[in-house]
Amino acid sequence: MNIPHSNHLVGWIGDDFTGSAASLEVLAFAGIPSVLFLSVPSKAQMELFPKAQAIGVATTARSQSPDWMQLHLPEYFKFLKDLSPVISHYKVCSTLDSSPEIGSIGCALDIAQSIFNSPWIPVLIAAPKMGRYQIFGHLFAASGSQVYRLDRHPTMRNHPITPMQESDVAKHLMLQSTHKIHNLRLDSLSGKRADFATLPIATGGQVVTLDAVTDQDMARLGKFIWQTGQNGLFAIGSQGIQYALVEHWRENGLIETQDRCVSAGPVEQVICVSGSVSPQTSDQINWALKNGFQGLSVDVRSVLLIPQEASKDIVVRALDILASGRSLIIYTADGRKGFEPELSAGESSKIGQILGHILKQLLKQTHIRRVIISGGDTSGHASQQLDLFAVQAISPTVPGAPLLKAFSTDPDLDGLELALKGGQMGTVDYFDWIKRGGGMTEKG
Repeated sequence: MNIPHSNHLVGWIGDDFTGSAASLEVLAFAGIPSVLFLSVPSKAQMELFPKAQAIGVATTARSQSPDWMQLHLPEYFKFLKDLSPVISHYKVCSTLDSSPEIGSIGCALDIAQSIFNSPWIPVLIAAPKMGRYQIFGHLFAASGSQVYRLDRHPTMRNHPITPMQESDVAKHLMLQSTHKIHNLRLDSLSGKRADFATLPIATGGQVVTLDAVTDQDMARLGKFIWQTGQNGLFAIGSQGIQYALVEHWRENGLIETQDRCVSAGPVEQVICVSGSVSPQTSDQINWALKNGFQGLSVDVRSVLLIPQEASKDIVVRALDILASGRSLIIYTADGRKGFEPELSAGESSKIGQILGHILKQLLKQTHIRRVIISGGDTSGHASQQLDLFAVQAISPTVPGAPLLKAFSTDPDLDGLELALKGGQMGTVDYFDWIKRGGGMTEKG
């Protein structure tokens, strides 16, 4: 790496754990020393990663109320401001999961700008490498082989907590924020108009959503963000922020042209806990159950009503399965009609915490050291039960769901390998892929 800047290049606060790890992945596999903390780190924890040039902190903001954000996010943003990276980034989901009541990106924007007072705020949700595209201000997302406008996306329009009814990113966010938000059209990035310094959005504190459809678009946006960020810049976006910067750095020969992609190697057993209700996760669970994994279905209502008794029963049954040598999936939903529980945001968070508590007990009572947590909100609430304080990316899979190495003061959990998978992420054989150690597919 030959980027002419010392100390920290990028710092980010993630609104969930899976997305935070996705930003980590983009930078780490591009050769930039990176670490993700699972809460605001202490000085001693920071000193364990002296070479890190990109630092993130994961939160559960995506499943929280504006009141929670007002109480907690200032601490995270002040940490980021004190870190003083070139680019400060509030990382949000690439499918814009949020509403005025839950996971409000607009509320986070208002809090952050009161702290950073950024000259302007780019909003880059698009990430073409992940099948996320924005054009004329509207967000599109892939599902399988098809691409849908966000408000017509088969999963996102039916999301159990934050169903998407608006594809215009600026309009969606203005329902949540006090700021006026504009869009920079794709045709503004080509030809003579690509002289970013002359564009009116470069000054005045405006919030601007950015169109992108190709990697070339992302490289132009990366240049735009990097050049205007040299005096400090706050940005909002998916891991598209990191993709854009990496595309720009590569185009200018500042970092290697190829990702660093290795396999962590296979293990005999893995444990997966899943709170996702996504049809894609359903397909992954059903594939795994037909290919050597054992499933353990969780009665969600029983777990919520009598958590201690239900959890104890699940642990006993799980240990019996693991003793047989098989890998295990503990799941709350499998995609069958009528099987997905209708939960409030608070109940969903509680389920994630209970799954994390169960997972910790299983890890303490077995020698298994590779796990998967499936579900965006589940990943955050479950991970917080595992006494981990940081992770680094060690092996890729599909974009957005890498295999990670965890750090803990608990010797039984230090070095744990885990994958945090959003509901819509991963191939049908994803769970077995993690068991094999990640790494790129034969297709690349």
